[in-house]
Amino acid sequence: MLRRLSLVALTAVLATVSPLTHAATATASEGKPVNRPMPAASEGKPVNPPLPAAHGALGANFNQNLDALDYRELRESGTRWVRGFYPMPATDQGDPAGHFAISTITDAGRRGYDTILSLKWPYNTASFPQPGSAAMAAELARLDRVLPAVLNKVDILAIGNEPFIESLPAERDERLNVFYETVARHVIAYRREHCGPGCRTTLYMGALNRLDLADRRTPAAERWMTFVRETPEIQGVDIHPHIPAPGNAQAFLDYILPRMRADQTYLVTEFSLVWYWKQHLQDPVSASFASRYGFAPDTRVWEVIKAAIDSPFSRKQWSDFLTSSTWFVEQAGFLREQMALYRGTGRLAVATYGFKQDDLMVQNFGPGKDPWLLNSVFAPYTVKGRGDGLSAPNYWLKDFKALQH
Repeated sequence: MLRRLSLVALTAVLATVSPLTHAATATASEGKPVNRPMPAASEGKPVNPPLPAAHGALGANFNQNLDALDYRELRESGTRWVRGFYPMPATDQGDPAGHFAISTITDAGRRGYDTILSLKWPYNTASFPQPGSAAMAAELARLDRVLPAVLNKVDILAIGNEPFIESLPAERDERLNVFYETVARHVIAYRREHCGPGCRTTLYMGALNRLDLADRRTPAAERWMTFVRETPEIQGVDIHPHIPAPGNAQAFLDYILPRMRADQTYLVTEFSLVWYWKQHLQDPVSASFASRYGFAPDTRVWEVIKAAIDSPFSRKQWSDFLTSSTWFVEQAGFLREQMALYRGTGRLAVATYGFKQDDLMVQNFGPGKDPWLLNSVFAPYTVKGRGDGLSAPNYWLKDFKALQH
């Protein structure tokens, strides 16, 4: 689907059509997005044309927590894209189709959502297998079990999650490239043989991190982009701009765009200000918030977050905490500004943003914890639920919804 538009056509679409125009939306009673042809009018259902493409879309990222997906929350947010990842070692534990990540993402596809699945190889505690070795043969055999469960069922398959993090630091060189090029060629060959020219699943290589730092723009990163550019079956690259300041995202685009073919697009399946938030965990909480809610004047930001984890706040108290914090308010436009930057390139396929706090975000929370939970669109761990299993919205829901149109 994402390969159909040339760059010229893509630019024209972006100039004239909202990237998420919901002309193809199901009836309210069905409550789910539709991006493929609807049944004929004679069946008593509306006939809505499919969208030409979903370039520039903003979707929901669940990472390893696809089992936390709630379709009511997706509908409330207005998104039509869902993304998560599948850890390849899980293949050894049973049929991949039965794993919650794959079963959830394919179920979302059957319900009319567009889907992205990243394949994750965690080699941060072991060396990459060598081509031709028994270990590599085992890795490719895992792929042969996973691919039938996802090809032609997910819209985008990202080959890799965060390779330059999920690897031994000493092996972030040509050894990393050789491994990922080997598995990518295997995916391409399998797709060609078993899915055919009409295969709905588009392939990307994912994902590059911290390209705003000069020491991350390595020969291995250069070779990564060369492989992306020179492999016709690869539609583009995924990036994860988790950054300490909004302006740092530009460095990612400055790096990848000149190194891609003119017909290629890119994904941003994760992005956030997590490193900026972390810089402020030991700031004192605002005096007005402390006074209103009974905290000591010298209470630190991380201590308030920990208190919310231990005993979830009301929506008003959590909102007051965030909006009384100067450091937070200064970045309140982050989601809007970043999407404007990515969409402004005319090359963004899909961006997905952290949708829901998860248990890993709140475990052992302290001043040194990475505060991913501040990014989320929904806040089930720091704010009291709304009843019937619905999570409370976080600060970002309003902008997330607005950016669907």
